Amino acid sequence: MTPELTVLALAALLQYIQFVLMSVPLNLQLGPKATAGPRDEALEIKGIPGRLFRAFNNHFEALILFTIAVIVVTLSDQSTPYTAACAWTYLIARILYIPAYAIGVPFLRTLIFVVGFAATLAMILSALI
Repeated sequence: MTPELTVLALAALLQYIQFVLMSVPLNLQLGPKATAGPRDEALEIKGIPGRLFRAFNNHFEALILFTIAVIVVTLSDQSTPYTAACAWTYLIARILYIPAYAIGVPFLRTLIFVVGFAATLAMILSALI
């Protein structure tokens, strides 16, 4: 398995971890009746549970692009130490993004997001060049 695929598997596991980190405080805030219900109306999620929910959804969005980058690098047989470093940078950024978002540090959260986003872009560009 390439390093990029290893990081992709770990990033998927991070999504499961984020689900637990988000769902426990969310259930405490809204109650099981609301979270287990049909959700015909939007749930109003506030504070840290809301931020954890948005960070969880943000990771899904970032994971799509990262998965594409890993597939491009892997299937084109262009895994290099550089692309592996980009993959690890992405994962570290995604891990740091969770507490930065939960605590509510706006500019730091954005900077961390940009680092992971740029690492993903760098992987794709390195495969194209």
